[in-house]
Amino acid sequence: MINTYGTLHKGNGRFALRFERSFTLPREEVFQAITNPSIFSQWYPFATGEMDLRTGGRIFFDDGEGSTYEGIIIDFNSPHTFAFREVEDLVQISLQDENEGCTMVFTHTFDEGDMVVSVAAGWHRCLDVLHQLVYKQPVEWKENRAELREYYREVFHLN
Repeated sequence: MINTYGTLHKGNGRFALRFERSFTLPREEVFQAITNPSIFSQWYPFATGEMDLRTGGRIFFDDGEGSTYEGIIIDFNSPHTFAFREVEDLVQISLQDENEGCTMVFTHTFDEGDMVVSVAAGWHRCLDVLHQLVYKQPVEWKENRAELREYYREVFHLN
């Protein structure tokens, strides 16, 4: 079983959070769920669900406080890879066949080192919800933000 906690990688002045999640479903089915605009907007922060699913396509976001912005899809290779730039950040999602299902590798690369703990806890929660959505379960946002922040602060050796 894969550890659902993220790992932190540093390089070239940037930070990358990497998460792995296992699914007992075929890669094609998981990829379809990840890239379905109505599902994407339920687990991905600020997503509007408006997206042009192709390399070079755009994804639109709304922070709920009056700011809207767009990302650009830099790699769309169904059912393997979905990667995009969101402002300066890079999000990469890849799926690999494994046993009777697949493994998803989710990586978020960004610059703000002071945000590592919050971002890790946030992605952990979002990916938990994605897992529920892939399996067509009712969405339940667990109240575990504080525990996750403490875990990541300790594991990443940050104060």
